[in-house]
Amino acid sequence: MTAMTELSALDRYFDAMPPAAAMRIRAERFDGDLLALHAPLTANLNDKGCAFGGSLASVMTLAGWGLLTLKLKRAGLDAEVYVADSQVRYLAPLYDDLRAEATLSDGGDWDAALHCFRSRGRARLALGALVRSADGRLVASLQARFAIMPQTNGGQ
Repeated sequence: MTAMTELSALDRYFDAMPPAAAMRIRAERFDGDLLALHAPLTANLNDKGCAFGGSLASVMTLAGWGLLTLKLKRAGLDAEVYVADSQVRYLAPLYDDLRAEATLSDGGDWDAALHCFRSRGRARLALGALVRSADGRLVASLQARFAIMPQTNGGQ
């Protein structure tokens, strides 16, 4: 599967989620270790004319979810990914389109998580995501733990 095919598949997931579809989230780039998502500011405005905080949290959470979803597919595993907990920091207003990037957190071990999932049927993995303004200034960050569990309803 090519990276473009993977991104298109992820976009279909987002289109099937009404909140993500309303935010017009799109997968932009995936290199195996980093996933970048985009959402236009026009679909995510608050009353001040900047990005809605809930949209920032959502696009970062979905970047982490999407990163794990694509990595699991590359590993040939059918699994469900759930956010277990997260912490968001809002550092500045964003007056640009939302662009989130997710990666494994420092100390995150993909191979250990895969081994745990294969042997125990579940695993957890810490990820980080961030949003920067068009000039590169950090405006929001997320640290989250995601649960990887067996599919129960056939998955997507």
